Amino acid sequence: MKRALPVLVLTVAGLVPVVRYAPAAPTRVAAEPAPAPTVSTAPGSTVQVVAGPTVETEKGPVRVEVTLDGDRITTVRMLQQPDHPQTTAAVPTLIEETLQEQSADIDTVSGATVTSDGYRESLQAALDAQGS
Repeated sequence: MKRALPVLVLTVAGLVPVVRYAPAAPTRVAAEPAPAPTVSTAPGSTVQVVAGPTVETEKGPVRVEVTLDGDRITTVRMLQQPDHPQTTAAVPTLIEETLQEQSADIDTVSGATVTSDGYRESLQAALDAQGS
């Protein structure tokens, strides 16, 4: 009986944080800005910066911006990404594969499947909007 009271008190004290826990609300994006206009850099050469749509995933929103010089992908930037450690680790791999493959036909990064799918979807939409 002497141990029952401390065990009960510690059990209740341990459950208080669990009961008070409230998960963060998911972020929502209200509106889509239009893709950036084509910018001429030299005669006969155009550079386009095109933003893909925001793709809502289980982990959070994903949005990609791609810079194209003609039909060649020169840079890719994540405008929005989930605040998740696996996503942070996967983004450089996704961008590197995109630059190597020069398309949205890239492999899924292990451990970041949801983000990889959202990345590919946003990237493909940006490439389609550009006309590649």
